[in-house]
Amino acid sequence: MAGASCRSDRDSCCGWKPQPRGFEMPSTNRRIRWPNEDALDRLSDLVLSSLPAPSRFDMPANLTHKYLKAERAYRRAATLDDELACLQEMFRELPKHKGTDKLQADLKQKISRAKQDIEQQRQRGVGKPAVFRLARQGAGRVLLIGGPNAGKSQLLASLTRATPEIAPYPFTTREYTPGMMPWEDVAVQIVDPPPLTAHLFDSITHTLIPAAHLVAPVVALRPDDAPHHPQEVLPPLAATKTRLASNSHLDENDVGVSYTRTILALNKSDLSDAVERTEMLHDFCPCEMPEYLVSAQDPNTLDVLRQAIFCSLDLVRVYTKTPREKTPDYSNPYTIGRGQTLLEVAEQVHQDFAQNLKYAKVWSEPTHSGTIVKADYVPRDKDVVEFHT
Repeated sequence: MAGASCRSDRDSCCGWKPQPRGFEMPSTNRRIRWPNEDALDRLSDLVLSSLPAPSRFDMPANLTHKYLKAERAYRRAATLDDELACLQEMFRELPKHKGTDKLQADLKQKISRAKQDIEQQRQRGVGKPAVFRLARQGAGRVLLIGGPNAGKSQLLASLTRATPEIAPYPFTTREYTPGMMPWEDVAVQIVDPPPLTAHLFDSITHTLIPAAHLVAPVVALRPDDAPHHPQEVLPPLAATKTRLASNSHLDENDVGVSYTRTILALNKSDLSDAVERTEMLHDFCPCEMPEYLVSAQDPNTLDVLRQAIFCSLDLVRVYTKTPREKTPDYSNPYTIGRGQTLLEVAEQVHQDFAQNLKYAKVWSEPTHSGTIVKADYVPRDKDVVEFHT
């Protein structure tokens, strides 16, 4: 499966970049037609409209590390107070020049709206309605979405030790079921929400999508399902400011538009006509997101999906030790996003480390062996760090 696995060296996932296709399909000379081509033409237009706008990195904003950190926190804010605090931090850290004039105006508008919403809540004398909370665990959160009978629950059970209800009839999943997927020395949280349709799009799922590190739409390659599942998932999203894309970010032209990194899981690849169904999806539902053939009955495809999930999270593992210890604890690394600094690791260890950090020693093959670094050092995967306060 070309492009579905990472390199095997110590930084195997460091250089991994999503490809437009996760595998190569055999060529065919015949044209496959859908029963309703007009409907599928509209679906194709819908998918293309859901693709991200030009990346922030193509624009002269020169966004700072602190701004991007506040942006990540804003994407995962659970309350209006949290949203306001993140927006204010984003505005403080935003470079002020002509290239950010529109973004400054957008942030000011959002800050004003958040303050109004908070004041309205206080005037009513009631707090925000009860918010669904799902405890975050592991190195990252992956949200499985899909239509009825897409096989999400079976995938969750195969990837983790969770025991969701699995049945051949639709709408078996009624609750949000989490599970922990092990990968090497870390664990990743996988969440299976209730199924989505064009007329049933749970508001909780809509909230969880921008807060997730990765979204994995599950498309069943069955003859009766392949045309429908993307059509059920994408229209509700296209009507909102929550979008799926190959990378997570906020739209620089509209901070309210949020893009979440996405990979496609083409499920039930063990069926005899799975290849033909995959070609149909490529013809009528073009997409730039990486995709992976997977079957709960095939351990090899599950291993490929596990690796793809971890690589898509784009994490760096950091092991810590005290000055008195000769060897670090390799069983429980701290994880940060690639490009983040040693300061983020220190904040996870203890807030005092971040506030009082003087320097750290880093062991990193093959370049560092107890090298003294400052808080702005950008760790590599599997670095060993010794903090000094």
